[in-house]
Amino acid sequence: MAQVFDRSSNALARFSLVLTGLIVISLGVALDQLQRSPWVTRQGQRPDQPIPFSHKHHVEGLGLQCQYCHVQVEKAAYAGIPPTKTCINCHAQIWTNAQLLEPVRQSWATGASIQWIRVHDLPDYVYFNHDIHVNKGIGCASCHGRVDEMPLMYQQNTLQMEWCLNCHRNPAVNLRPVAEIYNMAWAGPSSDKPVWCSSTTKGGATAQNVSCVSSDPGKNGVEVASLEGAPEGPGKTKSSTLGPLMGVTVPASYQKFTSQADLGKYLTSQYHIRTPNELSSCETCHR
Repeated sequence: MAQVFDRSSNALARFSLVLTGLIVISLGVALDQLQRSPWVTRQGQRPDQPIPFSHKHHVEGLGLQCQYCHVQVEKAAYAGIPPTKTCINCHAQIWTNAQLLEPVRQSWATGASIQWIRVHDLPDYVYFNHDIHVNKGIGCASCHGRVDEMPLMYQQNTLQMEWCLNCHRNPAVNLRPVAEIYNMAWAGPSSDKPVWCSSTTKGGATAQNVSCVSSDPGKNGVEVASLEGAPEGPGKTKSSTLGPLMGVTVPASYQKFTSQADLGKYLTSQYHIRTPNELSSCETCHR
């Protein structure tokens, strides 16, 4: 009986299997790259807002603090979009007839909210608590980028799960002193610009339990009171000052840091940051 298939059919079949595998792999890689692309993440895109609000002008130029507009940043899950009243506080006196600000005046006159387009918009199934990040030493620039250099606001980071997990697995690289939370130019300590930190007796948010200075306390007399002063040791400076509301002298111990890695480890302990396994668990973000 004559063969139905030629001998070359075996080679053709093997080639077809390999080709199918390559197509599947290529398709997977292409979809993965598409899912990470700005077309999906909206990274770097500047949406058309009702008013071309410039963070660079207001933050870098005028020196407005983040909390002036985003009043809930330290005490609520959402930083909040400022109401029209916040804009009118200034623009009832300056640029009062500017065509650019007509939507502001109309909103104030009618009581209708300005329809801002949210730039940093997480999916509804993701729970993000804004105040816990701020009160645990995460600065604005760590997530939002150098807002003070943005004439028009855009999303600098992907905000995808992978990006969040990279921080949750090693939060120390992004932790900073509470006094530097709103400092957009904070770059962490270095050998040329060390930082000295000490535990304090302040209440309130966890991050407020640590005070850091950028000048040597031993030389400049910068002192922070602590009820339980740590013993002197390598890299520490011991000083004394009046205890808050107690009228007694208590020791204050400072530790010098010349790298973000060392400072981050110290702040991780002082801020009582949970372990990477706990921070990376599903229930942290999905409720």
